[in-house]
Amino acid sequence: QVQLVESGGGLVQAGGSLRLSCAASGSIASINVMGWHRQAPGKQRELVAALTRSGRFNYADSVKGRFTISRDNAKNTVYLQMNSLKPEDTAVYYCNADVTALSGSLYYAGEYWGQGTQVTVSS
Repeated sequence: QVQLVESGGGLVQAGGSLRLSCAASGSIASINVMGWHRQAPGKQRELVAALTRSGRFNYADSVKGRFTISRDNAKNTVYLQMNSLKPEDTAVYYCNADVTALSGSLYYAGEYWGQGTQVTVSS
């Protein structure tokens, strides 16, 4: 069983910063892509940023230059540093990971999601 646990959300004023963390645990053999998505009320979930194990990254246009994704492969943890936050960044932020897990002598691949953490930016 693989679990992703996020932390670091909260309430911040516009222009402020927050840092989200997401730690993966369980019988993990390797993790390829780790990323962050968000979902605002009444809107579809959208990709915010993603980062491969080898260091290739992708950002949504709306957060380029303000958010930075990073990861610690040894700790199976991904981070999202969010600066210059805007009210439109308000959403529940979810981390996800493409994991190869080990069960006995078998490897299996799957995509896992965290439970989400609320980020609220006040104007």
